[in-house]
Amino acid sequence: MKKSRGFTLIELLVVIAIIALLMAILMPALQRVKKQARAAVCLASLRQWGTFFSIYMEENNNQFVYGDSSGEWRYVLQDRPRERKLTVFCPEAANPNKTGGTYGAWGGESLDADYVMQIDYGSYGLNRWVYNRKKNQDSKGYWKGNNVRNTNQIPLFQDCSWYGAGPQHVDLPPEYEGQTASTRGDWRVDNMRRVCMNRHNAATNIVFLDISVRRIGLKELWTLKWNTNYDTTSVWTKAGGALASDWPQWMRSFKDY
Repeated sequence: MKKSRGFTLIELLVVIAIIALLMAILMPALQRVKKQARAAVCLASLRQWGTFFSIYMEENNNQFVYGDSSGEWRYVLQDRPRERKLTVFCPEAANPNKTGGTYGAWGGESLDADYVMQIDYGSYGLNRWVYNRKKNQDSKGYWKGNNVRNTNQIPLFQDCSWYGAGPQHVDLPPEYEGQTASTRGDWRVDNMRRVCMNRHNAATNIVFLDISVRRIGLKELWTLKWNTNYDTTSVWTKAGGALASDWPQWMRSFKDY
């Protein structure tokens, strides 16, 4: 009988090389699939939030919660303990224990001292222009609720480095990827930087006032109707004459709108 022969060292090395080559080819594809899956989970979470806020407005004469700063929406959940289970994290927020940052989150000691909710961290934020400002306050620019036109162009809740943002059409884009703060000496300026985060491949996720959910290109953020006085044809849009070269280097290759 013939004696069986095992693999030679050369044959084993060839097999290992083929496996390594296949892994090198497949890994990028698998990473893309994983990112797409995480983006889908993010969109689903935002849709849940949109439904929750919509129910609140239906129960309150189509008006949104009163708000004076970015974080009042959090207190709505205090009276609705079952809704505290809503996911406050985008799966792409890689640093849930850190505040700020492109992929990070808000929370912890940086929150208000009177913040008593069980949810201490998050990576979504409200468009503060939807708040229902009182008549004796400066209510200029605020939507106050969903009893308005073109709600499919008005952001409600989105990927955000803080628990709220009040973008304006004059806001500057981030000078570098991950910049969330204004460099003009006023925290109320350049709030667009809080939502202009490259979490979803040159895009971000938003639920709008009509509860539709969409993936929005980073440059497209400047074309949305954030507040009642917002100019959707500002200098940062194609309609306003913006060129790719006008944007910071890290954004120039992104799609123009």
